[in-house]
Amino acid sequence: MRPFTPLRPDPRAPLARANPTAKLAAAAILMAILFVGSGPVTPAIVLAGIVASVPFTGLAVGTLVGRTWPLLLAALSVGVLNVVLAPASAGGPDYANGAGLGMRLLGIALSGVVALATTEPTDLADSLQQQAHLPPRLAIGALAAVRSLPILVIEWQLLGMARRARGVSAGWSPLAAARLFFGKLLALLVGAVRRATRLALAMDARGFGTAECRTIARPQSMRMADWGLLVAAAALGAAALWMGAAV
Repeated sequence: MRPFTPLRPDPRAPLARANPTAKLAAAAILMAILFVGSGPVTPAIVLAGIVASVPFTGLAVGTLVGRTWPLLLAALSVGVLNVVLAPASAGGPDYANGAGLGMRLLGIALSGVVALATTEPTDLADSLQQQAHLPPRLAIGALAAVRSLPILVIEWQLLGMARRARGVSAGWSPLAAARLFFGKLLALLVGAVRRATRLALAMDARGFGTAECRTIARPQSMRMADWGLLVAAAALGAAALWMGAAV
């Protein structure tokens, strides 16, 4: 089994030092632009902006690509299927719409990955309470959910090893591979629900969410650079929509 290690950005990188709520808000702006935009130009510009921000994340490009290659494969598959399965038009296959849909899905996924991969989960929970003014139960729940992501990856690997040890293999059959994949996914989800239930009971037993007033040990604040990040995301989205409508 290949050991899983969480992504650890350079803490001195600009995006790693940014406020977690500001990063989530910037990602939400770009996601909204990708949802409402049409054609291939708007998602291409937004995706180019997200890729251009990678050097400011403090993450190695090779490491980020190695962890996000399923997103690239999924976006490519969606684009190809959209071209192949879409009704044929007079001009032939609509490659532009297929490419636009693939880039749109990839941009939505990458914006969330960049925002979360550069954020310490504890800082995220603190910022959600101080800047987003979320209740402590929701903020601590978000912290627990982010902390559980590496466990899901390890359990996925263990499920695959257990099935190989029992001789369960799809061989060369794509239908058998799909059936085994969804079986592993169901087992992973069942285990995640059971773990979340035990964690919720343990947190309630320790008094999480019962106090009306909680103190914050790590104060978070919105700096000028954080507001600049929001302005840059809004400007990128506006420019992408304008250029998409002009073409």
